[in-house]
Order: sequence, then structure tokens, then C-alpha cells
Amino acid sequence: MDPLTSISTRRTPQSERATPDQVANSAGGYVFELDDAARLRRFLTLGTDGATYYTSARDLTKDNAEVVFRMAEHDHPTLVSTIVEISTAGRAPRQNPALFALAIAASVGADDERGEALKALPLVARTGTNLFIFARYVEQFRGWGRSLRRAVGQWYLGGQNKDLAYQAVKYRQREGWSHRDLLRLAHPVTADPARKALYNWITHESVDDDTPRLIHGFIKANEPGADVAAVVREFPDLSWEMLPDSALGEQATWEALLDNGIPQTALMRQLPRLTRLGLLPAIGGRTAEVAARLADSERLRRARVHPVNVLVAQRTYASGQSARGESTWEPTRQIVDALDAAFYNAFATVEPTGKRTLLALDVSGSMTAPISNMPLTCREASTALALVAASTEPLYDIVGFTSAGGGRWSRDSALTPLTISPRQRLDDAIRAVSGLPFGGTDCALPMIKALELGMGVDTFVVFTDNETWHGDVHPHQALRAYREASGIDARLIVVGMTATGFSIADPSDPGMLDVAGFDSAVPSLIADFSRGF
Repeated sequence: MDPLTSISTRRTPQSERATPDQVANSAGGYVFELDDAARLRRFLTLGTDGATYYTSARDLTKDNAEVVFRMAEHDHPTLVSTIVEISTAGRAPRQNPALFALAIAASVGADDERGEALKALPLVARTGTNLFIFARYVEQFRGWGRSLRRAVGQWYLGGQNKDLAYQAVKYRQREGWSHRDLLRLAHPVTADPARKALYNWITHESVDDDTPRLIHGFIKANEPGADVAAVVREFPDLSWEMLPDSALGEQATWEALLDNGIPQTALMRQLPRLTRLGLLPAIGGRTAEVAARLADSERLRRARVHPVNVLVAQRTYASGQSARGESTWEPTRQIVDALDAAFYNAFATVEPTGKRTLLALDVSGSMTAPISNMPLTCREASTALALVAASTEPLYDIVGFTSAGGGRWSRDSALTPLTISPRQRLDDAIRAVSGLPFGGTDCALPMIKALELGMGVDTFVVFTDNETWHGDVHPHQALRAYREASGIDARLIVVGMTATGFSIADPSDPGMLDVAGFDSAVPSLIADFSRGF
């Protein structure tokens, strides 16, 4: 063999560097390195507490924290604006990464830059728990100087009295902090008698005629021998967290809470309890009403319910037992179906592009890593995301990177058509994909096979953790070959399912895009990029 023929800029094994700017990923393959802004979006969306197949949660967190510190030092405005954008739009399933990044932004940089970060505190820390988490994080990077105390004080001075009273009663103590602790640090000053009375109740548990009505309801509900259901009807703003534990096992209490309207996220979390109490039977009860609330697009939007949280609720409820097996229930079909519909409805409405779309799922072993430490793997999440994309596009096909060894593991990768569709229940589709044999993932295969089979594809979408190493040609090279041979200006969208700094997408190619998996805007991003926006 002539060794000179082994050197090519058009066809390079993925285990070798194709361009000087490629870096080695954790699996030994060569990929492109994300810039800090793209890495930040992945971190804010996906978090790091679930680790990856190759990297511990601590190491992954350390790597992402370094990115946040770099941006705080060199591009502080972009850091803060990105945090606010992703948090306020409800694009991430958990707030912790945004609160952590904001704590760094409030601690690093010039005085005016730190001040801008602190101004964003009410936008990102929208609940009492969020505020307590921020307080825990910010102490890791700075002390309680005047600017930080003032920012926390502004949090307590903002909004209406009834809203602050709700936060004070619902989230009384979390993360080693209480509202009394923060009020004593911040010393907010107000002339409003009702706000003063609320502060007095938080710090001294004293009440008077100016104390917000909800506080009186909370005290009344927790009195010994109280008729809690009656109190809930008298004070409709009371939530289940404000009630005594003894009342939460009573059907009458939950009947009253349902009549008042349980918030969307709380309703999803309490479905097992409502089922065990007999409120959600197959026929009758509150089943039809609750199912309608669960699938209501407007309720989902107002509550900023993230699709991944709906998916977790759907899978947990359909399984009939809690994650630790501590409790069981008999799931009601109508409720499972409503959660299935809610998952799709939790995404913004996307107009179909009409583009010919090939969706390719990485189902390798590294995709079994959990997302944000939730009972949901990257493989399962990518399946659900692919079904959302398929539900909007009339011209699509779904394939999986599987083992060439049939039912056993093989080093060689194959591309297998997946017989799943949005018409299936999510848990059924996920179960089917979870059982597939996997091998060495070759993310160039969609383009290679499309060319071999003469398939006309406008948009390739690959869901992967980018920890790939197998194959005789890099994906970006295979895309270029497909374009040249087919005459189609095809695009490749890489949906990254972990918060690593890698991507198989070439950042210098305007026809390739890297997006953070399980960003709730993914379907819209895919559609817009397919259209050429």
C-alpha cells in the first residue's frame, strides 16, 4: 500500500484529526470544540449533576464552571443576558445551573458588571427556593457586601404583597437558609404597612390586622383539630405545601385543592397521590377534569413547564411506582395519555417546513448517562425529542445507530430504521429504542447511507453526546460528499445531549448547527435552520 494515499482532507477516520482545529473527545475520537457561548448554553440547559458515560459529575462541573468564569471575566454582558434568556423562557428543566452561573456573574468582573448581574436576580430567582439556592451558591464566591444585601433586599421589595406572602409561606426554609435569615441580612425598608407586617411575621411570627390574608389562612389551617378542607375553600391561595401532613392523606383536602386549581407542576407531581386516594378512577371521579388540565397548552406555557419534566412525570406515573419503589399505584390510562399529549404541548407550536428530514439517534452505551440527574437517560430523551420533530414534519424518517452484529454488541456500527412514531405512546417508543443493540457509533452513516440509497434529504438531525470515535470518515466530510454528489444543499443539525465541550458539527460550515439537547426551543431551532434562517 502506498502510504501517501492514507492522507486526505476529504476522508479521514474519526479516530484521527481531520483538521488542525479538532480536539480529542473523551472516547478517543476527534471532534470540534465548542466556543464558550455555545458551551454555556449547553450547561444552562443540561446541567452537569448527572455526569456522562466518560466524565464524572465533579469533573464535568469543574470544566463548565471554568467556562462561566472565563465569560465573567471576558464577556460578562453575554453571560448575564444568556442566563436571563434561557431562564425566563423556561428553556431548561432545572434552574440550578442558571442560579450557579448568576452567582459567579455577581461575584466576578467590574463593579458595574456585577451590579448588572444582581439586577437580574428577580428574573432568575423567581421563587423562594430559587433565592435560597442562589444564596448558597453566591457564598462560594464572595461575601455579603452592600451590593449583594441590597439586591436581596430588592427581591423582597418587589412584586405584590400577596405574591411575596405566597413565597414566604410555601418556601419557608431550604438549602440551609430561611426568609428570616435573608431579611436580617438585607434589611429592606418599606413604608407599606402590609409589607412591614409580612416582614414582622417572617422574622418574629407576629400577626396583626395588616398581615396579608394568606398568612392568617396558613395559621388557621395548621391549628390543632382544624377542618383543613374548609380552610382551603376559605383561603383559595393555600397550596398543599402549606398544609399539615395529616391533612394530605385526606381525600376531602385534595378535593378542595382541585376545586381551587392546583398549579400545573404541582398537579403533575401529585398524580400518584391523587390516584391512590381514589380521585382518578378509570371512569368518573376527577379524571376527565385533571386530564384536560394536564394537556392544556396555555396552562403549560404560563407555568413555564419544561418538556423534560413532563416526560419524567409521564414515565414515572405510567410505571406505577416511585423511583425508589417506596410507593405504588395503579396508573389511570386517561392520565397517562394526557401526560403524553402534555409533552408535545409543552413545546412551542412549530410550523412544518416541508423539508425532507432524516432523524438519527445515537443509542450507544454512552447515551445511557442520565440528564440533570433525573430518571431519564440521554438515549430516552433523544427519542422523545425526535418524536417531537417528527410530529411537526410530514416528510421524515427515523433511524438509529445500532450494532452491525445483529442482536449482540459489535465494534462496527449499522444504521437501523426505527419503527416508532408520534402516534405511539412515549413510554412505548422509548422502551423500543432502549432495547436496541449498540456498537461503535458512526455519526457519518446517515449521510453515507442516504447517498448509497439515493435518498433526497434536506436536513440531517443527529442526536448524540458527541463522544464518538468510530468510522472511516468524519461526519462533516460525509456531509460535504453528500452535497457534492446529490446536488442538494443539505444541512446537518447536531443535538448535543450532554454538557461536554464537543461537537461533530464543523463551526466553519454555515450549513451545520450545534444545539443543546432538551432546550425547549429545539424543535423551533431545527425548523428555522432547516428553512435557512
